[in-house]
Amino acid sequence: MESSGASTQGETRVSSEKLIKMIRSKKKPEFLRHLWWKFPKFKNYPKWRRPRGIDNPIRMKEKGYPPIVSVGYRTPRCIRGLHPTGLKPVVVHNIKELENLNPSEVIVYIGSTVGARKRAEIISRAKELGFLIANAR
Repeated sequence: MESSGASTQGETRVSSEKLIKMIRSKKKPEFLRHLWWKFPKFKNYPKWRRPRGIDNPIRMKEKGYPPIVSVGYRTPRCIRGLHPTGLKPVVVHNIKELENLNPSEVIVYIGSTVGARKRAEIISRAKELGFLIANAR
């Protein structure tokens, strides 16, 4: 059991340049449902549905058909959920929440329910503290 904990610690100790490179290079195919190209009702919004037919060529992963969702396409744990800059995204609703964060680890998103006046205050304080703001208008 102890060895499994050591491997997860090793995953988190990745240099920031390597991390950013991993995030930007990780590409996934667009997963589209079976026969989305054939029926007009699927063309507007071809949302993924798992193919379940016994002879379905997508389920059987035949050549020439779109890829099926599988665990092999998942992003590595060390970069999962990170912003493309390599920083962890955090939603902030007031200045007090900003004070507890580290600017070198976090990129700030201002909450959608925050009004214009408080938004301006948060942006000015975040710039003083050296935060990157993802949705500053």
